Amino acid sequence: MASVVITLRIMPEAPDSDLKAIENKATELITAHGAKVGKVTISPIAFGLNSVDLMFIMDESKGSTDALEQLIAAIPHVNGVEVTDVRRTIG
Repeated sequence: MASVVITLRIMPEAPDSDLKAIENKATELITAHGAKVGKVTISPIAFGLNSVDLMFIMDESKGSTDALEQLIAAIPHVNGVEVTDVRRTIG
């Protein structure tokens, strides 16, 4: 079975939200889901607001990321979560 590389964009509630705390909790949830976080990027959005973009690898057999997205959306000071990229890897 192949693996998939998924990028999640996590939007905080406000420009002064603690992005490191959000990143740490999201990484913990992703790891508990059986995936491995690779790259983390803080991306500017607008008006001082930044998103946390997490790229992680998980086994394709796990299926949808809906449950994981709901868990991450429940992190304090998170306004929303969306999958911005999915790529299948072979090997």
